[in-house]
Amino acid sequence: MTGMRTFDELRKAHLDGPTVLTIGNFDGVHRGHQALLQHMQQLAKHMAAAHGTPVNTAFLTFDPHPVRVLRPDLPYFLLTTPMERLEAAAALGLTHGLIQPFNLEIAHLSPRDFTTLLKEHLGLATLVVGPDFALGRNRSGDIPTLRALGAELGFTVEVIAPITLDDHPVRSSYIRQLLSTGAVEAAATLLGRPYRVSGVVEHGDQRGRQVGIPTANLRTPPDKLLPADGVYATRTLIAGFDRINAFYSATNIGVRPTVDGLHRRVESHLLDFPPPGQVDDLYGRVLAVDFFHRLRGETRFATIAELVAQIHADIAQARAFFADAPATMPVR
Repeated sequence: MTGMRTFDELRKAHLDGPTVLTIGNFDGVHRGHQALLQHMQQLAKHMAAAHGTPVNTAFLTFDPHPVRVLRPDLPYFLLTTPMERLEAAAALGLTHGLIQPFNLEIAHLSPRDFTTLLKEHLGLATLVVGPDFALGRNRSGDIPTLRALGAELGFTVEVIAPITLDDHPVRSSYIRQLLSTGAVEAAATLLGRPYRVSGVVEHGDQRGRQVGIPTANLRTPPDKLLPADGVYATRTLIAGFDRINAFYSATNIGVRPTVDGLHRRVESHLLDFPPPGQVDDLYGRVLAVDFFHRLRGETRFATIAELVAQIHADIAQARAFFADAPATMPVR
């Protein structure tokens, strides 16, 4: 995260300020979040020019997600890990990132106590949030309360209106709905980029290799949201020592009903891999898979031969998709 200084707890930060800060889960860091972060950057530039002093821009998110602490009975899956959120904020130019552990102690802080910590440790000058934002015990620190505290403690509050695309508000919950149906293209429109799933390559049952279609089997974080079961045209990224290699790929998500699979898996077949002259064992390495287009849902086939024929057809479809849309393949 070039240029960003990070902290794993608010109380470990000691910034002189002034600081333009935003707080939230920011799951997905979608286009609405991006608009807020870009507004922060512009605000900090104007403040720096007006006062002749550097202004920090800080991003505070939580781990685990508050729902997991406050409602542990509810299953909850993430679009982005906390570190992925900090990486996205750093890419937009923010200078400081904090991943605050969320627990009952934090949940029970009063708005006054929380904002006092922000003032003491971050030099809070302006808090930039969305219209539904609230912090502190039982979400009692709503916008009017925060503005009143700001007048007392010495910070201001700016509220950014939500972004709407195609008559839908850009929200993480709506992106989750889209991904749960396999609508990865619509989700990418709201995210401003393809949906990404990363994981460590682990040994599978070698069935793909046995039929001449080897796959990289990814062990993904258990709380990561996976798109609906099916086959997708994807891009798979492999980080090297000095570069990132990108490959067209066809990726299957599901339990593989034809071979009586028991566990949901993410299996990516990298097209034209390895490159000429390169032999590379991917086991144990971290791969990132970007989802561009759903080719089909998961299907149980009567025979292995039928499954293999369909996989070859899937690969051909993936090649055709990317041949028609080469501009969708930049390495990020």
